[in-house]
Amino acid sequence: MATSSLARQRSQGKSGCAVESALAVIGGRWKGVVLYWLSKGTLRFGELRRLLPNCTQRMLTLQLRELEQDGLVKRTVFAEVPPRVEYELTPFGKSLEPILVALRDWGERYHRRLP
Repeated sequence: MATSSLARQRSQGKSGCAVESALAVIGGRWKGVVLYWLSKGTLRFGELRRLLPNCTQRMLTLQLRELEQDGLVKRTVFAEVPPRVEYELTPFGKSLEPILVALRDWGERYHRRLP
C-alpha cells in the first residue's frame, strides 16, 4: 500500500523516536478511542457517533479519514438507499489491539488512584 504524504509526515517524528511516530498516527483526543471500539468489531458511523457523544460529526469524520489513510481502518460503503457505511480495523490496525487493551487497563488503574 502506498503511504500518503500526510501519513508520511505524521509517522516521521522530528526526534526520530518510534514512540513519537506511533503517537503521531494514533494520538489525538479521539483516534485511540475509535480504534478501541473498532477492535471490538465492525461499526457503522452512527454507532461510533453514539459511542463518542462529545465528538462532533466533523471531527469523527476527519479522524476516520486519517486512520483510513494510515492503513489502520477500512471503510466499506454499501450501495443501498440510504447508503450504509461500515468501519473496521485492517489487519495492521488489529495489531494495535494489545496496546489498546493495555492503555485501557492503565487508564482504569489511573482512575482508581484519583481522589
